[in-house]
Amino acid sequence: MGIVVLTMKASVMEMFLVLLVTGVHSNKEMTKKIKRPKFNVPQINCDVKAGKIINPEFVVKCPAGCQDPKYHVYGTDVYSSYSSVCAAAVHSGVLDNSGGKILVRKVAGQSGYRGSYSNGVQSLSLPRWRESFIVSEGKPQKGVTYPSALTYSSPKSPAAKAGETTKAYQKPSVPGTTAQPATLMQVAGTTPEGAAHVTLPRPSLSAASITSSPRPQPVGHRSRDLDLWATIAYTSSQYSPHASPGETDSWKPGSVLLDAGFVPKEELSTQSLEPVSQGDPNCKVDLSFLIDGSTSIGKRRFRIQKQFLADIAQALDIGPAGPLMGVVQYGDNPATQFNLKTHMNSRDLKAAIEKITQRGGLSNVGRAISSVTKNFFSKANGNRGGAPNVAVVMVDGWPTDKVEEASRLARESGINIFFITIEGAIETEKQYVIEPNFANKAVCRTNGFYSLSVQSWFSLHKSVQPLVKRVCDTERLACSKTCFNSADIGFVIDGSSSVGTGNFRTVLQFVANLSKEFEISDTDTRIGAVQYTYEQRLEFGFEEYSTKPDILNAIKRVGYWSGGTSTGAAINYALEQLFKKSKPNKRKLMILITDGRSYDDVRVPAMAAHHKGVITYAIGVAWAAQDELEVIATHPAKDHAFFVDEFDNLYRSVPKVIQNICTEFNSQPRN
Repeated sequence: MGIVVLTMKASVMEMFLVLLVTGVHSNKEMTKKIKRPKFNVPQINCDVKAGKIINPEFVVKCPAGCQDPKYHVYGTDVYSSYSSVCAAAVHSGVLDNSGGKILVRKVAGQSGYRGSYSNGVQSLSLPRWRESFIVSEGKPQKGVTYPSALTYSSPKSPAAKAGETTKAYQKPSVPGTTAQPATLMQVAGTTPEGAAHVTLPRPSLSAASITSSPRPQPVGHRSRDLDLWATIAYTSSQYSPHASPGETDSWKPGSVLLDAGFVPKEELSTQSLEPVSQGDPNCKVDLSFLIDGSTSIGKRRFRIQKQFLADIAQALDIGPAGPLMGVVQYGDNPATQFNLKTHMNSRDLKAAIEKITQRGGLSNVGRAISSVTKNFFSKANGNRGGAPNVAVVMVDGWPTDKVEEASRLARESGINIFFITIEGAIETEKQYVIEPNFANKAVCRTNGFYSLSVQSWFSLHKSVQPLVKRVCDTERLACSKTCFNSADIGFVIDGSSSVGTGNFRTVLQFVANLSKEFEISDTDTRIGAVQYTYEQRLEFGFEEYSTKPDILNAIKRVGYWSGGTSTGAAINYALEQLFKKSKPNKRKLMILITDGRSYDDVRVPAMAAHHKGVITYAIGVAWAAQDELEVIATHPAKDHAFFVDEFDNLYRSVPKVIQNICTEFNSQPRN
């Protein structure tokens, strides 16, 4: 019996121990559950802007599809609070277009935000904004509690679409500290310590105010309904806790929360509530797209071409301080769809591109280029003068007319021509091409910078960024006219007996030193030379040499003639034999060097030169008559007439002559 009792006691003891261990284990599990509450990450939509969320730091989950350009982003790395939170996350590279969790932290406003294209999102530039934010991976920091529901600054939360409720704002807390909850009405200001919390009753709104857009109207035209919304939502700092329910002190300007979309009174006259990009100042170009509207392109490829244009418009960040863009469609004949000043931002430009309809006809590219040269880049069409002119020609296959001559005239007018050839002629089709190698004959340089060959229309989108990068690289836009690349310069050199052989070589060195300063080619600056005594001789014309080394060698080979000094006859000779063959779009510069008074009259020939548009610089040496130099020189004479006392000092005039040539050029219209 004793043994049985002991066994029973042992069994009871074992059961007690099992229950004890089980209880301890259960307590540990309960403790774990208490210590690690599940964190619900709030979800937001792609269109939610950071400025609408009051919380200074929070973790959210973004949906897929926020790469869409309709969700605007302002800035790079640091974003304006007017930006879409999720689109900014995609732009920064923290998320891709499939969405996910992100950590958002508010920071101070910036004096400027730079737009850029990154990860499929084009952010816009913005002069300034009052609050910013940065985005990082959605990993909560240790010891920080993030809100499981966001607090919005508007009565109608954007999160309502996703079914999220708005709760009282609670600042992320650190262990050991207690975060004080505050209702939405307390965020903009503070209440006296110990004051009872008072909830404001929401006034009833008229149907008009409920249905009207919550976006503020243009500055100076705020509606009564908008003012009412502002009063309801943002009177916290002026609210008296001692007032009776439903009463508020009068609303004071400047009390509204800035990120809610309203601006303090002192800013109303100077800042628009809707940030509008002024354009990328690092890409200030005047751009014309010549698009293929021929019948052969077909409707499907024409739509792809329009989408390409829309992508370019988005990537360029169009605006008055940056790039401006117009479109010309060609078929049998060209037609301007819209010019440079028609649309001043990327959004409007994209909408206009969408409305373009195909014209049909042949692919007369040369005719279209000629039209652009004559008409498109004019002041009336929005040409700004100080911005390089760029024409991008898109061709399906090959043109049905010749482009070389039309392109040459365009280049000589300072237009930088780019060619995009899509699905060019294969070997068996080349027999149908009217002008072989047409792209290289058209573009500014044949180094590949100005031409893109795309194998298929379906890969055209890959050319967006390469083209934007090239168009915006204004340092390499070689066809833009400058004082160094846009003239026909004719030297008229005195070879009379009084000069002498040694001094004549010094004069030739002076001519070479001036010539070295210019960009010389058949499409840039061209050089010609005439030597005179009693008679005249054409040493070489404008079309004879097209490289700088060839020009310098030609100058070196000029032989000293010797004889009398008939300067008037030399001017007439230069006008007939040299400048008569000058290109119509070139600036005509005559640089005359003499060491004495002319035996013949210079007034009538000088006047003829001025009437023919030849800008004349007169350089006198030693015994040259200064009154005669002033008659020969273009008005004002002080900028076009120079005198040195001896030949060895001629070199000192080179910088001043070049400076005056460029000053005069820069004061004239660019085209």
